[in-house]
This record gives sequence, C-alpha cells and structure tokens, in this order.
Amino acid sequence: MDVLNQFKKASRIQVIPVMLIPVALGALGAYVWTGRFDIGLFLLTLIGSGAAHLFSNMVNDLWDYKNGTDTEAQEDVDAISTNSGFLTKGIWSIRKFESVTWTLFGIAALCGIILSLISGWWALLFGALGGLIAYFYVAPPVRFGYRGKGYSEIAILLSFGILPVMGAFYVQTSSMDLRALLLSLPIGLLTTLILFNHHFLHWQADRQAGKRTLVVVWGEKRALTFSRALLLLACLSLVACVLAGALPPYAIIALLTVIPLYLVYGRLKDSNRSEAYLPLMGASTMTTMRCGGVLILSLLVQGIIQAF
Repeated sequence: MDVLNQFKKASRIQVIPVMLIPVALGALGAYVWTGRFDIGLFLLTLIGSGAAHLFSNMVNDLWDYKNGTDTEAQEDVDAISTNSGFLTKGIWSIRKFESVTWTLFGIAALCGIILSLISGWWALLFGALGGLIAYFYVAPPVRFGYRGKGYSEIAILLSFGILPVMGAFYVQTSSMDLRALLLSLPIGLLTTLILFNHHFLHWQADRQAGKRTLVVVWGEKRALTFSRALLLLACLSLVACVLAGALPPYAIIALLTVIPLYLVYGRLKDSNRSEAYLPLMGASTMTTMRCGGVLILSLLVQGIIQAF
C-alpha cells in the first residue's frame, strides 16, 4: 500500500464531502444573497475545512484507541468497527499517526489565520470553535461522545452545520446573516443523523468501554425513535429555508432524497443485530450527500438566474 493510499484510509477521506458540502452552501449563499464570491477565499476555506475534518477523524481514532473503545469494538463479535484500523491493527505506530494528525491540524490552523487576516477575526473564531469541538469530542477532560446527554449530537450539528456554513458565508462577506444560520440546519441535522446512526453499529462495545452515547443510554428502541425524529427535523428545516427565502422554491425537491432512508427505517425492528444497521448507515450517508448536492445545485441555478 503506497503512502497516499495509506493516508486516505487512515484519515477516512471518503467521508470528507460531509464537511465540504456545508462550506459550499455557505459560500453560494453569500453569492446568491449578496452577489459576493471570491474563488480564492472559497478554495482556501475548502482546504482549511477539509484538513480540519480529516484531523477530526484521526484524533477521534487516536483517543478512541487510547480509551479502549476501538479495541472493544474489534473484539466484540456483534460490533462493527468504524475506525480506520491503523492503530488497532498496528499498521501505523502511535507516533506516526499523531504526526499526521497534528500536521492536518496545522494546515487547518494556517488557513484559518490567513482567512481571518483577510476577512476578519470571526473567521478564526469559527475555525477555532470547530477545532476545539473536534478535539474534545473524545479527548479528556470533556469527551462529548462519552457523556450521553446529547452533547455529542449538539457538537456535530455545530461542527458540520452551523460553523462551516456561517463561517464560509462570513469569509465571503465579512458579515453575518440569519439566512446562513437557517441554511446550516438541513445539512447539519442530516450529518448529525449520520454520526448518530453510526453508534448503532457498535453500541454494545461502546457500553462495555464506558462510552455513553445516546444509543447506550436509551437503548435501541428509543434511539431509533430519536433517529427518525432527527430526519423529520431535517426535512422541516429544509421547508423553513424555502419559506424564509434562504433557498429558492425549487430546492424543495431535495426532500425526495430522504425517501430511500425513510424506507430503511421500516425494515428495522426494536432490537437488531449490528449488521442490520449497515443499510441505515449507508442510506444516511447517501441522503446527506444527495440532499446537499441538490441544495448546492439549486443555489447555483438561482445565482445564474439572478446574474441574467
């Protein structure tokens, strides 16, 4: 395995669109609502946000490994491990893994500093908050993901919805807009749903390792009810964006992307083996990608219409 492929697997780069989509939405929102769009600032925001997301993936793996959570998932026969395996299988040493992790943090921090010098200090604040949330999601002493009181879900909504959308909008305009906050909710809630549903894959191993996710605290039945509620909230927030003018009317067709995910819920029982949740995870991820793609396309079309 060459170095690039190792890096892709270690950082789980295949899920990076969940960060790049909200950045694109924020920047396109700025263009549609204010007419401002700087391609250089946009690319720098993408690079910084992408590096921050990969840092988040790796630092979570690092601390889950140190806390023993990944080892439990590896040993539990009914748990499906979602980490990269580079530490649990000894593919990389901890020192090498840490070096790559903090290099990504450095890239993200450098981008944030440059953007703050150009657009204003709020750009650095948005990035710093995202970085702190990413690190303390599983790192002591905060460990959002271990507390089981909804802190981790709020952290994900902020990190993959509110902060990147509003941050990307601010970078382009050096101002705030309530529409950016509203626009962040559909994609933020759908991404939160991905992270929430992935806990079903190894919730019993999490319980043994002391990781108190909401699935561990509530159990499968109640957690599945909450999962469905998150999907409903995402749909309602999308409708609210259209009604408030944050999205053009035809963006409502993005609701069609949730149908495959809705159908998966119908095939689940109150209690399921871990494998039964793989389709839920896949459908959650695809729904987020497809919905985000439709929203991006709708803003692009609206921008073109307004330009003519």
